[in-house]
Parts: sequence; structure tokens; C-alpha cells
Amino acid sequence: MADTMQFDLVSPERRLVSVPVREVRLPGTDGDLTAMPGHAPTIVTLRPGLVTVIGADGTASDFAVTGGFVEISADSVSLLAERGHRREEITQEIFNEMMTDAHRNRRAAETKRDAAGEDVVTAAVKLLADMEALGTHIGLDPNHPNFPD
Repeated sequence: MADTMQFDLVSPERRLVSVPVREVRLPGTDGDLTAMPGHAPTIVTLRPGLVTVIGADGTASDFAVTGGFVEISADSVSLLAERGHRREEITQEIFNEMMTDAHRNRRAAETKRDAAGEDVVTAAVKLLADMEALGTHIGLDPNHPNFPD
């Protein structure tokens, strides 16, 4: 078995990284998981959180994602993020934009509760909570006064 696997992270705006890695830690919607060389093939949906990549040289890099999908195979991990940034790129301003979108999605789900169903509202509330946790985890304020109610 190989010691590394290929990792690619892309968002609609750009390719964030394409490198050989030892492991990738992922914030799955059904729980966190780690992909390593030899992993069984699977496709996972992601919740907002940090993706931690352990490079071939053993150094760690973090990427903040707002959600997305990841395809894992024995020799690669391909992640398509809804929105993604290197951890060091996340400013309070960028995070505020992400939180504004999450608040807007929650509000839209709540106004369409009868048509969309309670599961859609619950998912939107959970997404907002996951975004708040992401901000807190990386030291940003998830309670900006200008977020929509």
C-alpha cells in the first residue's frame, strides 16, 4: 500500500490545492472521518467545518469549507466545496459573508416551511449552527450585529 494519496480541493471559484497527502480529516454530515491511503471507495456530503490535510512531509494545512461533496478512493480524495478558503485566508469580513448566506438560507427555509417541510428548516438551522461553530473554532465572531434575523 502506498504511503500517500492524491488530494484535490476545488470550489466554484478556484482550485485550492492539489497535492499528495498522508491523510485528510473531513467534516462529514454524518460525522467526522479521516481518509488515508487504501480507504474504501465512498462519497460523503460535508457540513461547514475545517478540512485538515496532512501532507506527504507530515505538515498540516487547514481549509474552511461551507459544505460540499467528497469522493474518496484507495488512492485519492476529490473534494468539491460549496465555498472554500485556506484557513489563513479567512478574515472576519469573509466569515461574515458566509454567515449572512447561512442566515439568509435559514430565513428562506422558515418562510417556505409549509411547502418545503420541517426537514428543510431543520437542515437550514443545523447549517447555521455548523457555520457558527466553524467561526468560533477558528477564532472569529459568529454574532455580528448586522446578520439578518
